[in-house]
Amino acid sequence: MPRALILLAQGCEELEAVTVIDLLRRAAIEVVSAGLHAGPVTASRGTVLVPDSTLEAEQDQTFDLVVLPGGLPGARYLEEDQRVLTLLQRHAGAGHLVAAICAAPKVLAAAGLLDGRRATAYPGSVSAADYPRLTLVDEPVVVDGRIVTSRGPGTAMDFALCLIALLRGEACRQDVESALVRGH
Repeated sequence: MPRALILLAQGCEELEAVTVIDLLRRAAIEVVSAGLHAGPVTASRGTVLVPDSTLEAEQDQTFDLVVLPGGLPGARYLEEDQRVLTLLQRHAGAGHLVAAICAAPKVLAAAGLLDGRRATAYPGSVSAADYPRLTLVDEPVVVDGRIVTSRGPGTAMDFALCLIALLRGEACRQDVESALVRGH
């Protein structure tokens, strides 16, 4: 069974965090949500999330996928935490999937993982001037190698479904999406 780590920082975007956790679990992916510190995480709109674990407890584990929900100030806390940058670099260096949505692609850029890549992010959260080797595109979800980025809360479901397809295949993605009764 594939394993995914979802990092939860105070002030993360709850819609992105919960959507990814929920859909990955529907796809029979083992999901571990980990807070940067022990205890509940209060998300950007006041929803209180209770992580399964902590970054400290999980930082030496290996996951098939590491996901960073966006939101502010959550994405800034992720970017400022050297443990997060090290974990991302280790997983990306080993060829594992690394994904970020909304303002969190800036964390991938700060870790040096977006150099020479195409990516997307919440408008204004990542500057091409700050990261000249990054090609920013205006697409809901961008896959460049083993790096996946997405725009924001409105693209969270597409982001999660893309991650399912990458980890479990297109048939699994279609099964999960079908059960959601999404309108097109």
